[in-house]
Amino acid sequence: MDSSNVNSIRVVACDLNGQMRGKRVPPSYAAKLDTGAIRMPFSALNVDLWGADIDGSPLVFESGDADGVLLPTGRGPVPVPWLDTATELVPMGLHDDQGVPFDGDPRHALSGVLSRYAQRGWSVVAATELEFTLLDSSGAEPRPPLNPRTGRRLSDEAVLSVSEMDAFDAFFTDLYDGCDAMGIPAQTAISESGIGQFEINLNHQDALRCADDTWLFKALVRGIAQKHGFSATFMAKPYAEDAGNGMHVHFSVLDADGRNVFDDGGPEGNDTLRAAVAGCLAAMPGSTLIFAPHGNSFSRLVPDAHAPTGASWGYENRTAAIRIPGGAPVARRIEHRVAGGDINPYLMLAAILGAAFVGIEDNMSAPEPITGNAYEAKDLPQLAADWDAAISAFETDPIVARIFPADLIRNMALTKRQEIVRFSDRAPEDHWLSYVGAV
Repeated sequence: MDSSNVNSIRVVACDLNGQMRGKRVPPSYAAKLDTGAIRMPFSALNVDLWGADIDGSPLVFESGDADGVLLPTGRGPVPVPWLDTATELVPMGLHDDQGVPFDGDPRHALSGVLSRYAQRGWSVVAATELEFTLLDSSGAEPRPPLNPRTGRRLSDEAVLSVSEMDAFDAFFTDLYDGCDAMGIPAQTAISESGIGQFEINLNHQDALRCADDTWLFKALVRGIAQKHGFSATFMAKPYAEDAGNGMHVHFSVLDADGRNVFDDGGPEGNDTLRAAVAGCLAAMPGSTLIFAPHGNSFSRLVPDAHAPTGASWGYENRTAAIRIPGGAPVARRIEHRVAGGDINPYLMLAAILGAAFVGIEDNMSAPEPITGNAYEAKDLPQLAADWDAAISAFETDPIVARIFPADLIRNMALTKRQEIVRFSDRAPEDHWLSYVGAV
């Protein structure tokens, strides 16, 4: 790694909330990053939304707050376009002193799921569609940003508005330049239905790389927005009466010869696809905490708000939680439409791909695909109704236990219960400040 032209290096790992935790080191460290020279407490990946240790966590006092070893993931180094000085960022994974991956590291959780596919000679390709909201966070409450062209504050929905995209052209130009520099495959950008809301799609690629790039992209969007004088957030519901931010995932599975294992040459896909769908549906209620990890997340998961609350699937049906898009059979894939934009990309993909694998492994049978408006369907299995219920379901669900390490399940539950308490101690009007810049 040649860091002769940089001022500093950021070594970072992903915590349970998807935030970057790590250290700033001088360029002289570049040659020894893969030797285990950088250490960090295991507990650093299991802190709450504000960065506080978790009360009662066995990773803190019970274990002496022991250190782990940070090792490069192979995704990096990448530049940091939102900083004014030349800086490199190196994503890291946390391991013990023997090099064993730490079970509380979200990236390792996804790697573990993908290894099960690899044992069959399969690989997973995935893509994410990311919605985010630009806003002015300088006041006592979130407000839409000023239109850079007119100087007036945004006030209306602007679905697919080219004019609104053009008004923020300087931001989007810097964002796409940043994606090019970081190797993030950003594709189409559109103006979405919320005020100041936009969506950018990342191209299909290896699922682990997809998670890496989704994580990096979220940091890039927030950083570039700050350089342009406003904020960007992926929080699920920035404004109570406006559209929420979702994150849809498309994935397919390839065999050792590169053939799509969901493809049977027809428009509906084969039994393997339906078994994967069945696994995703069966795991959906217990995985709600992954798709809706914050209190604010549940403001998005309400009836008739373009976010699914029931576990359903259908062909070319955007009201269903799982959609099977049309198109050429060779590209047959599953679109999972439940997650909010505030998720941890590694945990989200681990939950979805892990559930699909369980469905295939158990040869599960999917119910009949839904037709018409899924929001009006009765008797569908429901996602957890609120944050507390989602935590309890995540702790006890048998499919979740087959996807995630037991320690990660415990750590996640402890973290989220502490966040419930801490949010209850804060004025409701201040809650949004906890999310802006964090998710």
